[in-house]
Amino acid sequence: MTEGSARDVRLLSTGECVRLEIAGTRIRSVLPIHRPVDPLTLPWAAPGLFDLQVNGYAGIWFSSTELTISQVQQVLYSYARQGLTGCLPTLITNSAEALEHGLTVLRQARTTCDLCRRMIVGIHVEGPWISSLDGPRGAHPLAHVRPCTLAEYHCWQRASGGLVRLITVAPECPGVLSVLPQIAADGVCVAIGHSAATAQQIHEAAAQGARLSTHLGNGCAGMVPRHDNVFWPQLADDLLTASVIADGWHIPTDLLNCIYRCKSASRVVLTSDVSGFGGCSPGRYTTPAVDVEVLDDGRIVVAGQRQFLAGSGASTMDCVQQFHRSTGVSMQQTWDLATTNPRQLLGLPCPEIAEGAVASLTLFHAATADNVLTLQPVAAIIQGQTIVADQGD
Repeated sequence: MTEGSARDVRLLSTGECVRLEIAGTRIRSVLPIHRPVDPLTLPWAAPGLFDLQVNGYAGIWFSSTELTISQVQQVLYSYARQGLTGCLPTLITNSAEALEHGLTVLRQARTTCDLCRRMIVGIHVEGPWISSLDGPRGAHPLAHVRPCTLAEYHCWQRASGGLVRLITVAPECPGVLSVLPQIAADGVCVAIGHSAATAQQIHEAAAQGARLSTHLGNGCAGMVPRHDNVFWPQLADDLLTASVIADGWHIPTDLLNCIYRCKSASRVVLTSDVSGFGGCSPGRYTTPAVDVEVLDDGRIVVAGQRQFLAGSGASTMDCVQQFHRSTGVSMQQTWDLATTNPRQLLGLPCPEIAEGAVASLTLFHAATADNVLTLQPVAAIIQGQTIVADQGD
């Protein structure tokens, strides 16, 4: 990891070849390159990738009762090597003790580790206030699904030091609609997910302050009525932005295109939803909550079948690449879905490549073969600190 440097790059926004100079945490200058240079040899430079739903990596889960500060550091370093510059570590449905432990460790990691402080801008709690039904619940453990209470929310904020910035709930879960306005009033983004809610409950949640649909198209029943289901009201409600897992497995291309066209470019967010099994070798893995298989093709599924996924193994850059391939949306517009849009949703400042701006950038190469674009991370520059990608990943 280095701090302070000069690099020749191509700007994704304009295609211009420039020299970036970074001093401390900020961009000192962005100057045109006047000498002859082959643009194809330069990495692209773009505002740093940001993911609001990342659950762990390489066998480590942020919601684990055994989570340590060093494990948080290990996971974030892996993310940075994949081009990620900021994120919301995500804790999924678990016991009250496990959630409190994970939140406390993340707070401590941010206090003691510089990389953690720079990358962790908040925490996402996904569950336990979700549907108890098979299907909508997904791979979340039924034993720990429970009603929503303001007391538990306050416990989360005490444990995390106020870092909880996003909470995914099912509107039909007992207590959610009465507590939601108070959570939203705190400036916390409330999302709808892992739900079998009625249209009325979805619209009421949005009216009470919900602003996001978590991984729309997933966390729902395998079979739904053609008209009265959880998709149409979330697509139709303009108060809701939609996050999508564009890894090529979680939702088909036609649905991905429909979500983008319904929500428009300003109300779609890309997330990897990478699980603690991301980066693990193919095989079967046992956890207290669920047994999963990591397949040779990269899918992570509930063990014993191939239909129901148990999280993602993709990186955020993988999802940018796949979304661009699937929809034909320009790379610049696609990039905004994993940088500008999630930050704006959370009320965070958006990085830019300009003199005096905070140096939060992702550098990558892009190569096209047989009309298929492939992205390869080069480095993440995180508030001035550079972490170089492992080209063997």
